[in-house]
Parts: sequence; C-alpha cells; structure tokens
Amino acid sequence: MGGGAAGFFCAVNAARLNPSLKVVIAERSGKLLSKVKISGGGRCNVTHACFDISEMSKRYPRGNHFVKKLFHHFSTTDTIEWFKQRGVQLKTEADGRMFPVTDSSQTIIDCLLREADEYHVKIKMQCDIKSIQRSGVHFTLQTAAGEALQADYVCVASGGFPKASMFDWILATGHSIAPPVPSLFTFNLPQHAITQLMGVSVPDATVKISGTKLQQQGPVLITHWGLSGPCVLKLSAYAARELAGRNWQFDILVNWLPAYNEQSLKEKMLQLRYDNGAQLLYAKNSFGLPQRLWEFFLKECNIPETCRRADLQAKPQNELVKKLTAYACCVKGKTTFKDEFVTAGGINLAEVDSATMMSRKIPHLFFAGEVLDVDGITGGFNFQNAWSTGWTAAKAISSLPD
Repeated sequence: MGGGAAGFFCAVNAARLNPSLKVVIAERSGKLLSKVKISGGGRCNVTHACFDISEMSKRYPRGNHFVKKLFHHFSTTDTIEWFKQRGVQLKTEADGRMFPVTDSSQTIIDCLLREADEYHVKIKMQCDIKSIQRSGVHFTLQTAAGEALQADYVCVASGGFPKASMFDWILATGHSIAPPVPSLFTFNLPQHAITQLMGVSVPDATVKISGTKLQQQGPVLITHWGLSGPCVLKLSAYAARELAGRNWQFDILVNWLPAYNEQSLKEKMLQLRYDNGAQLLYAKNSFGLPQRLWEFFLKECNIPETCRRADLQAKPQNELVKKLTAYACCVKGKTTFKDEFVTAGGINLAEVDSATMMSRKIPHLFFAGEVLDVDGITGGFNFQNAWSTGWTAAKAISSLPD
C-alpha cells in the first residue's frame, strides 16, 4: 500500500527475492514516487554519507532506538550498493548529502520503475484502500471504489498523515499511533525587520528555543517570511512536539557568533577597540558576518555611520553584543520546507518488529516508511528509513512460506 519510496522498495525487492510472489502496488493518487521527484530540489537526496550506525541513528528525533536495530539489516552502505548494482552511482556533497551523479531524481524513479517492470510488479493507480480485514490467513482490502482485493501479505507504506483522524483505518486493525505533528519547517517572523535581509545566510549560528534546552547549531538563512536553513530545520524536527503544543508561537534566541558568548564578545570588542580604535565600525566587521547583517545590527543599536571603534559608548556596545549573541525573535507560525512534508508520529514502534517490520499484533501485516513513528532531520535520513524499512519488510515477506 503506497507508491512512494518505501512501498516501491518493498515491492520490487519482495518480487525479486521470491519470484513466486504476485506483487501489487496500490497507490491512492495518480502519481508515483512524488516525494522522490521533488526531493533535494528535484535531485533526490537518496541518503546520507554516515556509515556508523550509532551516529546515523542520532539523526532521528523519533525512532532512533528502532532505526539503530533496523540499520543492522539494511544500512546506508547497502543503499549505495543496491543502486550501484543497478547502474545508479551516488555522489557525496560537502554536507554529507548523497545524490545520483546525474543530479536528477528521475534517475532514481526510472531505476525503481525498471525493477518493477523486470520483476512483474503490478501497479494500481487511483486505488484508495479504506480498510484492511483479516479472515483466516488472508486479508481483504476494501477500496474507495468498492473493489475488494485479496492478499496473503500486506505492507502498509502509505506515508505520513497530517491529521490523527486519517489513521482511523489503521486504528481499526487494533494498532495505536503517536499523534501526528509537523516536522521540518521554517520559523515565521511576521513583520519582523530582519526579513528585509531575505537571502542573507550565516554559515554557523545557534538557535535556541527560549525557556527550554532545545537548540541547534549550523547554517541559518534569512527569508522574506522568517528564518530557515539546516539549523532551523533540525531544531524544528527535534522540537516538533514541544512547538506543536505551543501552537507554533514561541520565542527564540539566535547567537550569530557561536564562538562567543556575551562576556567573551565584550572582551573581543575591547581588544579591537585598543588595536584598531580609528577603524570605522561600518567599514569593517571582524567576525565574518555578512556585511548587510552587520550593518543591520549597527543601525538597530542607533550607531552612526561615522562611529569609530574608539568612539563606541558602553551602552550601544552592550546592546550590539546582546544582539549578536542572544538576538530575541518572537516566532508566530511555521512554513513547510520546499513542499517536503514530513510528520512526526505514526504507528507506535512497540507494535512493530524491527527485524522484520511485521506487526506484533497481526501476522503477515507489515509497515514501512513514514507511516511509522520514525522521522529524521533533513539530509537524506527519511529516505534511508524508507529504503531500510522497505527492504527489511521485503526480505521477511519473501522468506515466509507460501
């Protein structure tokens, strides 16, 4: 169930590993592999170049213990090798993200479609399954169109759902869910002056949610609606439930110079004052910040353009230090990151065996992909979960007796 990454990977591998199986992909929409298509700006961020299972599992705010066991069955190395064997070479970028060397998601889509064709996987489009019923050792799947499909094994790879009510057909099977909340989103700062600097990026900053221990460090991008970039996206993932509980209204503190705190930056300012007292503050910032951002902070502190370092008074200097190391913003709302919709929540992991992806409640019912309560940060981790869960389910299904 589901023509996305996890569903396809389960289907083609099950059909390949056990040619006696008749495998059908039931996709509720009119599109196959839609997330694969748009991922990474149309390049498809297939996985991440992290080969230590323990380290890799830390990139999953929900489900890290589950994937740590899962990756012993199918890991990043296995993903790279699987695609390589089918003529798809992957490359690694500086930040660890891995893409096909063609820089086109169509390469991955074509590979999966070729596999489906070679192993006679049948694809049913516009096939919206509304219920799963088990009778004896078989399943009956009722579609929205009134069709009844019969199956010996079912793998649910339907993706995440934004509303708890959309899981009702799964709840009817006796499973439970962790309620879904959005993950991987940017922070909206309505009418905030800093949005004038849209397009400005800082390669290293820390963003902290006020009143919590939740914070992340990394690149921050200023947009016309607020703040984005890997640092913000990671923070949104780890803080997904906390921020949903606050209805996405919260305060943040940004340290644009994470090598400094308030005290050490004051000391650095004093040193610069003594060493280069005649230097105009606007002419040179000694911290590697984008010039537009540096000038923005100087203007916010009402520091005139003619001000030399030696002329800077204590009060505006302290204000500048505060803005550089603990810039307070009030976030009101979120924006989905580049249509890459990800949810935290899904099937409770205690009800699924990580060694087979089979339900602990119903024999021969399997789960794969984002329908599970597993989600990763941005960078190829959610696709790796799709490949790993899909392959593990396929391996188990192909080994079961007819």
